[in-house]
Amino acid sequence: MTNSRCRVLCVDDHHDTSEMLQMLLAEENFEVHTAATIEEAGRMAGAFQYDLYVLDKRLPDGTGMDLCEMLDQVSPGVPCIFYTGDAYEIHRREAMAAGAAAYVAKPNIEALITTVHELLSGSECATTAD
Repeated sequence: MTNSRCRVLCVDDHHDTSEMLQMLLAEENFEVHTAATIEEAGRMAGAFQYDLYVLDKRLPDGTGMDLCEMLDQVSPGVPCIFYTGDAYEIHRREAMAAGAAAYVAKPNIEALITTVHELLSGSECATTAD
């Protein structure tokens, strides 16, 4: 990863959460884009190559599970992490069945950052560093 920065798309309809994730992941040297809806995320995934998706489970125009399945069609092999307030085991199982690589309950931001690093360690990332 010496010559590249990983590009992450965070999809959450709560602006505060997206802004916080963008700031924290940027400090970790990730290029971070944000979207608030499935429609917006779909457009962005078609326009940019991402190395990781961070999704909320509940979005205004559908579920994170629907989005995860859609993103797997658009960019196969790019992992999705769910970062959501739905912390029950059944929710985790649903997300994993939809193709998620990991499930982190809000507000555990440290676990999210650790999971991002674990999933991207050793990856060749999409974005060449400036």
